[in-house]
Amino acid sequence: MKIRFATGIAVTLFAAALAMAAEGTWTGYISDDHCGAKGMSEKHAECATKCVKEKGAKYVFVNDADKKVYAIDAQDKVAAHAGHHVTVKGSVDGENLKLASIDMAPAKSM
Repeated sequence: MKIRFATGIAVTLFAAALAMAAEGTWTGYISDDHCGAKGMSEKHAECATKCVKEKGAKYVFVNDADKKVYAIDAQDKVAAHAGHHVTVKGSVDGENLKLASIDMAPAKSM
């Protein structure tokens, strides 16, 4: 009986750990959900803004490391950064980014 109880507690804790959102800092581009990772450039700013304003697209964050696209909860905070290379802080839950802050990413050194 004790083994079943301990196993039940362990399974519950493991499931809770998986369900928790991952908090962190990521660097990437602000694109739109129509273009996704294809919009990873400064040249995409005008296109992304137009898609959002005229075609009902939403801004997304595209992670530099793995090119994964995340939906952003705070659309108003990222509008001014369309097409920009940025560093975001917040939490990720699946494919959703809950934004805490956004800043321009440092310039890449050559």
